[in-house]
Amino acid sequence: MEFALSEEQRMLGDSISRFLEETCPLDLIRDTADGGSTKQPAVWSGLAELGVHGLLIPETHGGVGLGFLEAALTAEALGRTITPIPFVASAVMAPTALLAAGSDEQKETWLPQIAGGEVVFGVGVSEHVGRRETEGVVADGGKLTGKAMFVLDGEDADQLLIADHKCALHIVAAAAPGVTRTRLKTVDRTRTVSEVVLQDTPADLLPGSAGSGAALRDTIDAGRLILAADTLGAGEAMIEQAIAYAKERKQFNRVIGSFQAVKHMCAEMSAELEPCRGLVWYAAHAIGAIPEESRLMVCHAKAHLAEVGKFVSRTATEVHGGMGFTDLLGLHYWFKRIGANRQLLGTPELVREEAARVQGWI
Repeated sequence: MEFALSEEQRMLGDSISRFLEETCPLDLIRDTADGGSTKQPAVWSGLAELGVHGLLIPETHGGVGLGFLEAALTAEALGRTITPIPFVASAVMAPTALLAAGSDEQKETWLPQIAGGEVVFGVGVSEHVGRRETEGVVADGGKLTGKAMFVLDGEDADQLLIADHKCALHIVAAAAPGVTRTRLKTVDRTRTVSEVVLQDTPADLLPGSAGSGAALRDTIDAGRLILAADTLGAGEAMIEQAIAYAKERKQFNRVIGSFQAVKHMCAEMSAELEPCRGLVWYAAHAIGAIPEESRLMVCHAKAHLAEVGKFVSRTATEVHGGMGFTDLLGLHYWFKRIGANRQLLGTPELVREEAARVQGWI
């Protein structure tokens, strides 16, 4: 049995990484963080040509028809360059929900547009991850009323996928009557998170989402996997930057990389992060091939990468010394991206509790 990436999967990851290295320099990240668009035209159109927006969408609906492992490899590449595009919600969570619970008409309408990069979906499911100060969103007579917090990619969205208090999923036009969007100020400025208030807003129910809540759980799992993979890529980039800096920075007429303490810091980061690669890949594989294990493995991946990512981001910054806190190197953009991934769709403590519940421990 082959326990490695196929040649096609490696080529996919390499091609996306090369494209992002050329089109997503640090200056573009700075521009985005200073208030620029998180849907950079050159990056967005280029990724559309590579098929990134339609990775999970079947070819019959204009997509590429690949799986979650390929999506995770893509997220890893996006995390390495902290690419400012709406990927996790629009390209992964929304297609997952539509494929699992959408009607034929909804699939035919939205999947080709998502795959072509013509429409962006924001996803609001956080009320089913951790309860906020509100009671969430209530559906009544084809309309939604309430507040959805931490809507992923909400500022960029043309359409919103909102979960109501009974776990059903609804499509809402971002410009529909009764919709108020407010961008929330999080530490990560490379992606948008919004508060969405709905007041008697017309909504289109995904018919397969009513009832058990399975479609909602699948959607959340998909998002958690991608956030874990994004952290993996961002952590790799921070380690590489720390090692490169340690080879150049001199103290006492010696490069700091020759000091045993710095060597240990770099080695510990690599030793902690490298096993996470297999965990993320296996979780992605399980979603399609081993559904009975998928939720548990996604919970493990999300929680563990959050903890390891925190360690790597802190240690890599320490290797840089005072320079690590300046905007000259821009290391803080990766630091903040990892920090945001840790919180979105569940903190490690909350996700571990879910893993325990899945196994019947609580």
